[in-house]
Amino acid sequence: MNCPDPFPAARYRPELSEARASLTHEVTALDERGRASNIHIPAERPLTVYVDKREIVTLMTLGGAPEALTLGYLRNQRLVRALEDIVSIQVDWSVDAVAVVTRNGILDIEERTAKKVVTTGCGQGSVFGGLMDEVDQIALPPDARLPQSVVYRIVETIRTQQSVYKQAGSVHGCALFSREGELLYFVEDVGRHNAVDAIAGLMWLDGLEGGDKVFYTTGRLTSEMVIKGAQMGIPFLLSRSGTTQMGHMVAEQVGMSLLARCSGKHFLLLAGHERLVFEPDLLEPLNAPFHSPRPA
Repeated sequence: MNCPDPFPAARYRPELSEARASLTHEVTALDERGRASNIHIPAERPLTVYVDKREIVTLMTLGGAPEALTLGYLRNQRLVRALEDIVSIQVDWSVDAVAVVTRNGILDIEERTAKKVVTTGCGQGSVFGGLMDEVDQIALPPDARLPQSVVYRIVETIRTQQSVYKQAGSVHGCALFSREGELLYFVEDVGRHNAVDAIAGLMWLDGLEGGDKVFYTTGRLTSEMVIKGAQMGIPFLLSRSGTTQMGHMVAEQVGMSLLARCSGKHFLLLAGHERLVFEPDLLEPLNAPFHSPRPA
C-alpha cells in the first residue's frame, strides 16, 4: 500500500490500532500428473465490526489495511458523517473483530442498518438500503478533465505494480491516482468493495478530496463501485474489466467518466465523454502501412 506524505500535525485522527496479518498462506498442491508443489494463496479472514459494542457486519478480508477498511466502510455506508465523530478503531485478530468507539453514537442505527442489499461484488458485498437515495445529491466537479496520456500512465503503473495478485492471484486491487497519474494508494483485498472502502478510509484520514483524483479497480464497474466513487467525489473511474447496466446508469446520472477494458492503449469510454481529453498523436494512424518482420 502506497501512501502520500505524512499527515499535517493539526489534522484530527482517531486512535487507531496497527494490526498486522499475513496476506498469503502456503499450501501444497498436486498438478495434473500428481506432482506436489508449494504455492501461495491469498489469506481470507472474517472481521466483525462492532460500533459502540453493537455488531454491525462481518467483512471477509485479506486483512492488509483493517483500520482503513473499517473507517471507509462506515463512511461509504453513511453511518458516520465526520471523522471527528470516531474516537477509536481497534482491530484484534485474535478474535477476528474490530471495536469502533464513537463520540455520540450513531443516530437511528437500528433503522439505518435494518435493510441490506447484497451486491454483485466479488466476495459477496452488501450495502445498507437508501444509498441510491443520496445519488441525486452528489455533484462532481464539472470542469474536471483527464488527458488520454494520463490514462495510459495509470494503466502502465498498475501493470508494473508489485502485488499480492502477482504472487498468489485471487484478489482484487484498487488504486487512487492524482490527476497527473501519480499513484497515491494501492490496496488489495478479496473483494473490490473492501479495497475501495479501505482507500476511502485512507482519504478521510489524510483529508484528501476526490475532485482531482482518478480511481482504478481491477474489478467490474458495478453500481456499488460507481456509487462509492461518486461518494468520494471522484470524477474518473477506470477498470481493466467491464461494467454493468446499473453501473453505467449511475455514472451517467452523476456525470462520472467510466473507462472500461483498459489494457495497453485500448479502453472503452462509456460515460462522461466530455471529461476525457483525446490525444490522437499517441496512437498509430488507422491507415498506417503494415511492415512485416525482416527475415533473420
